[in-house]
Parts: sequence; structure tokens; C-alpha cells
Amino acid sequence: MEAIIQDLTIGFTGLTWKMIVMWLIGLTLMYLAVVKDYEPLLLMPIGFGAILANIPFSSAVGEAGPLTTLLHAGISNEMFPVLIFVAVGAMCDFTPLLKMPFMMIFGAAAQFGIFATIVIAALIGFPINEAAAIGIIGAADGPTTIYIANKFAQDLLAPLSVAAYSYMALVPIIQPPIIKLLTTKKERMIRMPYTADSGVSKKVLIAFPIFVTLAAGVIAPSSVALIGFLMFGNLLRVCSGVEKLSTAAQNELSNLVTLLLGITIGGTMAAEGFLNLKTLMIMGLGLVAFIFDTAGGVLLAKFLNLFLKEKVNPMVGAAGISAFPMSGRVIAKMALKEDKGNYLIMQAIGANVSGQIGSIIAGGVVLAVVGSMLGIR
Repeated sequence: MEAIIQDLTIGFTGLTWKMIVMWLIGLTLMYLAVVKDYEPLLLMPIGFGAILANIPFSSAVGEAGPLTTLLHAGISNEMFPVLIFVAVGAMCDFTPLLKMPFMMIFGAAAQFGIFATIVIAALIGFPINEAAAIGIIGAADGPTTIYIANKFAQDLLAPLSVAAYSYMALVPIIQPPIIKLLTTKKERMIRMPYTADSGVSKKVLIAFPIFVTLAAGVIAPSSVALIGFLMFGNLLRVCSGVEKLSTAAQNELSNLVTLLLGITIGGTMAAEGFLNLKTLMIMGLGLVAFIFDTAGGVLLAKFLNLFLKEKVNPMVGAAGISAFPMSGRVIAKMALKEDKGNYLIMQAIGANVSGQIGSIIAGGVVLAVVGSMLGIR
């Protein structure tokens, strides 16, 4: 009888205040997903996974737990992140970028936050491997963050992933005040021409992902797994005869891997490893990375306007981060708010998709440089 009572009460006796805090964090993430509609497809499973991982003696985690099995099967070997990129690539339309190649410069400038945050993290005492993993939050790209965290700082996977996806969800809150601080109303009202009837040929749309894969692969071979799968997904989108594969990548593959990725990340959020000063510092540095990303794109646009006859709206520079398509939409809405006739959606999306490419290449550079320093290949 005593053994039966012990078995029935084991959950209560093993419960700690830290676990209860993690339940609240999980519920908060689910609230943001369901009620506030902030990245619901990711924050919902992450939040619930966090709850599962913090039930005393939970069978969902541990050596035989399904969440631990998924961690080994899909994240430790980088499978989930690269599969997500197939889906993202199939969803990306590079037409606005190809019609305005100039937007690529903002996709590069908005990666400034990655390298600035790596330096700051190293200066405040993080070892270089952890600093690199923290800085990559500035890629504004969850799969890239997970991929590099798995290479350099597996024990920080949970806070890094939560920071990356949380700040991506909060782009509509983070970017506008930074943009307004760095620009004048006159600058935010600048109109940029866009010729809707000048199309991009099918051959160019097909050649582009192949060229980017080869060029990025040669420049940063460490990025091939990421950029290659992203461009493969895009190739499915633009090629005739593979419409079913493209549709499957955008729907079934995207939904299934997102679900498994989210709940698996949540499963790594055990209270003992998550509730500490380092996690708070990572969250703070992640915000710094997003601020620098936004500022880098805006300031570059302002600098270019000193020399350009046809001015660039500095807000478009902020869309160069990889938070696709949230950032592009934010910029378009801000432009309309300043001037109801100022339609910047295509320019903003062009910069936004270039940021998707730029973040992966930047991640590849970090992998190559820091990996070489640490002897990791």
C-alpha cells in the first residue's frame, strides 16, 4: 500500500518552484501564439513542449522519452533545420529581388547585428563558441540559429532557440521604434518606383537558385547544407512538372517539421538548465542583435542617399533582416501610415528575401571562421 501511495504522489514530491516557473513560461509562449498571434505555429508547440519537459519524472524526456528521441533524430544531426529550409525556399518568391537586385545590399547590411553581438558577447565573458551561437540570433532565422547552436553550444540550444523565435515574433514591436528613432518623417515618406509589368523570365527564376547555391557554396562551404536546401525548395517552386513536390514542401513538410521542431525545442527547456543568469543574458543579447540588424540596414540606406539621385526609403533597409515575411510587412505598413499612397511592399519584400539569403551566408561565414578557430568542421 505504501508503495502505491508513493507512486501516486511521486509527481507532487518531485515538483519544484522552478518547474512551476517553466509552466508559466510555457503558458506565456502559448498565450502569445494563440491570443496575440505571434509566430503561433512555433511558439505553441515550444510552449507545450516546455510544460512536458518540466513535469516531475516526465516520460516525455529522458533516455527513452520521445522528445529526447526527436532531439537526437532531428536536431542533433541538423535534419529538422535543413528540412524547414526546403519548405521556406518553396514559399519564397525571389521575383521582387530579381527585379530590384539593388535590394541585395540591404540583405547584407542587416546582418551587422550578428557580428556586433558576437563581439559584445565575447567582451562580456562568453567563450567564442557561445558568443558565435548567441550572435547568430541576429540572423533573425530560427533554423540557422538552431543549426549553429547545435554545432557550437548544444547546452544553450533551448534559450537560443526561444530567443530567436520570440524576437522574430516580436519584429512588429521591435523594429518600428528603432526605425523612427533613426529616420525623419520626410525620409519615411520617400517613394520608390516599382514597375509591375516588367516580369522576370522563367529561365532567370530557375537559374537564380542554382547560381546562388554554387556561389554561396564556394564562398562559404559551411553554408551549403542550409543554402542548398533553401534553394532546392525554391527550385521546386519555379520549375514546371514538380508542382506536387512544391505544394507538399509548402504545406505537409512545413507543417510536420515545424510541429516536431517546435515541441522538441520546448522539450529541451528543462528548468535547471533554462532558469539562470546566462539565459537572461542570452535573451538580452538577442534583442541587441535585432536592434543592430535593423539599425545597420537603415543607416546604410541613409548613407547611400548621400550619393544617390533617386533616393531610397531608409525603412526598406530595415527589411533586410531574415524575418520573412514579417519585416517586409512591417515596413510596408509603416510606409502607408506615413503616406497613404506610398506602396513599398515589393521593395520591402525584395530586401526581406535577400536577407534570407544573407543570413545563411553570414551563418556559413561564422561556421567557417569560428569552426576553424575551434577545430570544428
